[in-house]
Amino acid sequence: MSRPMHFEIQASNPQALMDFYSALFGWSFHKWEGGDYWMIHTGPDDQPGINGGLLPRRGPPAADMAPVNAFVCTIGVGDVDAAVAKATGAGAQVAVPKMAVPGIGWLAYIKDPDGNIVGMMQADPKAA
Repeated sequence: MSRPMHFEIQASNPQALMDFYSALFGWSFHKWEGGDYWMIHTGPDDQPGINGGLLPRRGPPAADMAPVNAFVCTIGVGDVDAAVAKATGAGAQVAVPKMAVPGIGWLAYIKDPDGNIVGMMQADPKAA
């Protein structure tokens, strides 16, 4: 069975999105020597999760209220309400408000300052 091993974020303003995700999730970025690309380190290598990359967007972001035409990543957070508040305080918009995923946890989607959709999930087997 194949599993995800890398993700990418497209950015109209790469530095602004690096600042946003660093502040929101504590991610670190370093420039890849191969061109306009930054590697994203999301956490310790001995913990579950994957790392990714950030690159300049090659066209306009999706229009507001347009269907998502992307592969959406969902990030595990300790407190979805606090994470959404932190994201919106840094310029994101709520795309889908917090909702229960019964037996799994609490899920919300934001639109980052560049229009990318990001899920945030707080594990809670008692969510209903």
